[in-house]
Amino acid sequence: MSEDLKKMYRTVMEDHFPSNMEISFVEGNERQTLFYEKVGWIIDDVKKGLRYGENPGQEAALYRLINGNLVLGEAQTIQPGRYLASDIELLQSGKHPGKTNLTDADNALNILRYFVDKPSVVIVKHNNPCGVARAASLEEAYMKANMADRVAAFGGCIALNRSVDKATAEAISQQYAEVVVAPDLEEGVMDIFAKKKNLRVIRIANIDRLQTFVGERFVDFKSLIDGGIIAQWSFVPQARSKDDLRLAECEYGGKMFRIEREPTEQEYADMLFGWLVESGITSNSVIYIKDEVTVGIGTGEQDRVGVAEIARDKAYRKLADRYCFEELSIPYNEIADENKKKEIDQRVAEEKGGLIGAAMVSDAFFPFRDGVDVGLREGISAVIQPGGSLNDYQSIEACNEANATMVYTGQRSFKH
Repeated sequence: MSEDLKKMYRTVMEDHFPSNMEISFVEGNERQTLFYEKVGWIIDDVKKGLRYGENPGQEAALYRLINGNLVLGEAQTIQPGRYLASDIELLQSGKHPGKTNLTDADNALNILRYFVDKPSVVIVKHNNPCGVARAASLEEAYMKANMADRVAAFGGCIALNRSVDKATAEAISQQYAEVVVAPDLEEGVMDIFAKKKNLRVIRIANIDRLQTFVGERFVDFKSLIDGGIIAQWSFVPQARSKDDLRLAECEYGGKMFRIEREPTEQEYADMLFGWLVESGITSNSVIYIKDEVTVGIGTGEQDRVGVAEIARDKAYRKLADRYCFEELSIPYNEIADENKKKEIDQRVAEEKGGLIGAAMVSDAFFPFRDGVDVGLREGISAVIQPGGSLNDYQSIEACNEANATMVYTGQRSFKH
């Protein structure tokens, strides 16, 4: 990397955004206004907000909602003062955070809010999860989330829903991470993290109350090239329990098609886990889940078959890398021993990338059975999708042929 390029990435941009912002919604003589103030942090005696936006040279600012209440129809926005990512406590940071650090943290919390009953970890990279896991302990949840995609997790944002203990901190310190977000840290943990001088350690006390944000809405803004703005309510997944799902069935050509096998309790758990993770993934997306751990994540593709195949291929590659790292402590692509490489490849092929018995999750319906067939060929046993395609009967037939089960959520989960 040239010195000029290094300098560009070291440059701290001074933003020119004002200290306050107001957004008003007006109907006749009625006005509803949301009031915001700019957020900054003092690091090395310098008070500054976001270091830069998505790239160096793009000024950016973070604003938190301090007053106002917007009511649209029967819904209203989150009340001022209930802060998460917009009012973080920066415990350690070698440099000011950038936009991507906070948006990664925010999307991690967006997913993490649905998992409060067990220790859970979400690792986000480029605003998409690369590893999500629940387990009996926080350390185990972190290890499973990290090994789900160890390569992508490099330099990611790690969000945890329990106070970080020393064992988990030591495990995190073995890898390179940009951000750690947690509700608290046990005594001695900051001494461990202090060895990683540029690691941003963020404490958000409200993580302990994340469940209170389930079902809450905010106004989501999207700016257009000409300065126009699209405003929409934020997405709220309605299917959050077993009772919210229904076995797949449809009518076609005067005949009823129904799934023949009901899901097991583990399949229900994996499908629900995957559906809630799905709410934080860029569409088009298909993901695979096994034992409440992500196995393969496909994001942002244009066709459903293609993204199902990408998620499948990633499952194979990530499992091979995991086995190699666990056995040899090196990445898969650094194996010099061809016999060892073949041995790992054979093991992964026999286990079909860890997809045997996994749940397949799709954020929109399958227009044809070819998307479901991608997963069924790998041995997945359950599918969760919105349903509603004219050709749902094809997917039902495909699952019945493979003795797999399928449920509908009745709601699409696009995220762009």
